[in-house]
Amino acid sequence: MSIAFKTAQELAAGIRAGEFSSEELTELYIERIERYDDKVNAVVVRTFDDARARARAADEALARGEDLGPLHGVPMTIKESYVIAGTPSTWGIEAFRNNVAEEDGLAVQRFRAAGAHFLGKTNVPTDLADFQSYNPIYGTTGNPWDVERTPGGSSGGSAASLAAGFCALEAGSDIGGSIRNPAHFCGVYGHKPTYGIIPMTGHELVSNIPEADLAVCGPLARGADDLRVALEIMAGPAEREALGWQLNLPAADFESLKDLRVAVWQTDEAAPVATEVADRVSGVADTLAKLGASVSDTARPAFDVIDAHRNYQTLLNSVMTAAMTDEQVAEAEAQAAALKAEDNSFAAVQIRASVIPHREWIRTNTQREKLRLAWSSFFEDWDILLCPQMATPAFPHDQSPMLGRTLTVDNEEQPYFQQLFWAGMIVNAYLPSTVFPTGPSREGLPIGVQAVSAPYRDYRCIEFARQIGQEIGGFQSPPGYESP
Repeated sequence: MSIAFKTAQELAAGIRAGEFSSEELTELYIERIERYDDKVNAVVVRTFDDARARARAADEALARGEDLGPLHGVPMTIKESYVIAGTPSTWGIEAFRNNVAEEDGLAVQRFRAAGAHFLGKTNVPTDLADFQSYNPIYGTTGNPWDVERTPGGSSGGSAASLAAGFCALEAGSDIGGSIRNPAHFCGVYGHKPTYGIIPMTGHELVSNIPEADLAVCGPLARGADDLRVALEIMAGPAEREALGWQLNLPAADFESLKDLRVAVWQTDEAAPVATEVADRVSGVADTLAKLGASVSDTARPAFDVIDAHRNYQTLLNSVMTAAMTDEQVAEAEAQAAALKAEDNSFAAVQIRASVIPHREWIRTNTQREKLRLAWSSFFEDWDILLCPQMATPAFPHDQSPMLGRTLTVDNEEQPYFQQLFWAGMIVNAYLPSTVFPTGPSREGLPIGVQAVSAPYRDYRCIEFARQIGQEIGGFQSPPGYESP
């Protein structure tokens, strides 16, 4: 495999061993972005001069015998929604086109302190609110496996940058699958951490905003070992909180896959996935069973999945609509008042959630706590849950009005946002989840699978992804990006 597609850990080791310099590696990635990104449009904010200067500094430090950290001299890109000094953080919103940061945000500071530097920032959907990545400022990002298809969203540019070999490591964010669906669509690894373990400070449009419910920051990579290292770098309290508490995530607690108890949820009537996707989940389960793991395809957490999904939809949309104007609130209140009591459609849930009274939000949160307790009970008996991430592999770009979109799943039309089911039940319960690649579909598009575990068992998820990758094959580079 080309050096451009090696993992960040392999590249850091190569720099330390003198196989290549940070400056040479940085120039390689810059050349690749300049050669290939016109058709992908992943790296939409470019900081090449700064990257070159920092690469030279990393090489000079190494020559003096200094080690800058686990990512010494490694070039990254990062999602546009993160804050880097001197660059815009717009979230694809036209009104924030000139929202240029004066200093680095926390995640960027932590990656720099670990020895990395940044080639630029990667594309997102408007307001980070789609399974695709396009906006009026930067345009549309294509999937490196087929640029006529979505790379996912909202961290679509992140996953596309990794898959195309434009960088060594990435960081995204996730409230409805926004790390995991791009990882699935582009054939890379993505980790959605346990809620609250990575500060959202520095992933922002406006500073000093309280962290939102459900949303998390997390890494994307071409290997599970990189997810582990990136999580170690990103996690832990921000400065104010660090005065009073420290994070102590437990290490992975198994030696081999045969030691695990694995529940398998291939599909569900509430959100059917394509047969090929369900079969891929089953195929991973078969591999585990052959290795000696305890595997069940009937074990489920003890709650009604329709009620659970509606609970997530309500909490999600209360977050996503928090910035509505007074006029929008008044319109939504009128629409909510006109709904029939028995209308529990996605649109109805969304409208009610946008103007939910605080008392009702507290009740909804109490219902969520019951779901979390059910998950905790479930993970007393099972170590890992395997399930799909999305209903299909990457689908063609669709920039029609969002609420009218549909998705074709095995020749059946589904509502576009029904896909939230598989990402949402994990987000809502604050659980960690790692999406890992399982190889291409019949059409040659990647299929990823989720490995989910109990709260704070992030390293169990990541270690599972590492070991299963050794069994079934990990990252594969898309055709057409092999040189230089």
